[in-house]
Amino acid sequence: MFINKDFMLTNDAAKELYHTAAEHQPIIDYHCHLDPKMIAENHQFDNLAEIWLGGDHYKWRAMRGNGIDEEYITGGRSDYEKFEKWAATVPYTMRNPLYHWTHMELSRVFGIDTILKPETAREIYDACTAMLHTEEFRAQNIMKRFNVEVVCTTDDPADSLEHHVYLKNHPISTRVYPTWRPDKALGIDNPATYRAYMEKLGEAAGMEIHSYTDLLTALRRRHDFFASLGCRLSDHGMDNFYADDFTETEVNRVFNKVMEGQTPDAAEVSLFRSALLYELAIMDWEKGWAQQYHISVVRNSSTRMYRMLGPDTGFDAIMEVNCSITGHRFFDRLDREGKLTKTILYSLNPKDNEVLATLAYTYNDSTVAGKMQLGSGWWFLDQEAGMRKQMNTLSAMGLLSRFVGMLTDSRSFLSYPRHEYFRRILCDMIGKDIEEGKLPDSEMDFIRQMVADISYNNAKRYFNF
Repeated sequence: MFINKDFMLTNDAAKELYHTAAEHQPIIDYHCHLDPKMIAENHQFDNLAEIWLGGDHYKWRAMRGNGIDEEYITGGRSDYEKFEKWAATVPYTMRNPLYHWTHMELSRVFGIDTILKPETAREIYDACTAMLHTEEFRAQNIMKRFNVEVVCTTDDPADSLEHHVYLKNHPISTRVYPTWRPDKALGIDNPATYRAYMEKLGEAAGMEIHSYTDLLTALRRRHDFFASLGCRLSDHGMDNFYADDFTETEVNRVFNKVMEGQTPDAAEVSLFRSALLYELAIMDWEKGWAQQYHISVVRNSSTRMYRMLGPDTGFDAIMEVNCSITGHRFFDRLDREGKLTKTILYSLNPKDNEVLATLAYTYNDSTVAGKMQLGSGWWFLDQEAGMRKQMNTLSAMGLLSRFVGMLTDSRSFLSYPRHEYFRRILCDMIGKDIEEGKLPDSEMDFIRQMVADISYNNAKRYFNF
């Protein structure tokens, strides 16, 4: 059997650690893109293509790379025709993490250990679709099956959060909280879009936004509302940090210019983002939230396909930025003022691992273990090599033992085996060190606890879940 009980565990110590310390830990998925509406309504999926291919730009990119016509990816072909093309692509994904994820999801969710390929497509599709039509495979029950204790979705300050309100009043076995993602409030480079967003944000906050001061007031109101629903994390998706010097007069001038329909220049955009990021960080510090920064992303880089399909459709890539100078300037200001909250740093560019690990550990203090830390392998880096590099860097330049572990960063309810994948890789790395004499086998009790902490306990403590 391909996905067997010791999959990816290449030594005896790894097997012992995984099966005793990691395998049965609950899941805290502190960063994902699940649709809270689907959770609240306990969505029932119509077929395997809907739950597996809908919105999954990892698979879409692979299919395009395999020469599949867009009609079978995001176009008008039937669900089964799209699934057939995915099944035809799977054999060509060998050594891509999609090959492992695909078969782990089939095995762990549906109990199917058949290899997916064109010859088995119909059999697997029909079997999984039949299961999806039962109560056991509704959205909430899939999370329950994987012992998902907490899910944090990704939400805009202007979102109504109506489904989070419903879930607060009608709790399910998995606790579901919003995450504050204020990226659009920083998007002043497009005045027309920004002014429309100011109107939407103002409606959500119960006020009109005519000035930068109004903007901060509206954001604080929404920040408070998010907190009332259990939010305790923020998240920022950016190309880089922003840390220009600014005055209130300058920020107001840039805001007014944009609201008048004028396009700001690059220096004005940078100044405004520096000011607003600083204010947002203080809001998080005041509430004791953890803040996350995801940097080094080129988004929607294919103009042709962006015009055709819009954002988040598989046309993003790794960016090359110098994050050290601005990162230190940004966090040093908050640290000097005693207003730096818990922080997790992620880069889509693996060259930044060492930079961000050392940046983070420059600003740690006695308030909480692992207050600032390098985040898990993210997006293109949440594969075996990327995870190993991230954990090796964190081990060498920080404390792996205080790491808050893995997240799915996914829009799919089938992605929870990624936590298992991470835990197996973690145990394999540590087990290899034990067997090579790099870690003492006399300390197995502590090592087991460390593995359990990275898999679950650290996140529970760090985020106050």
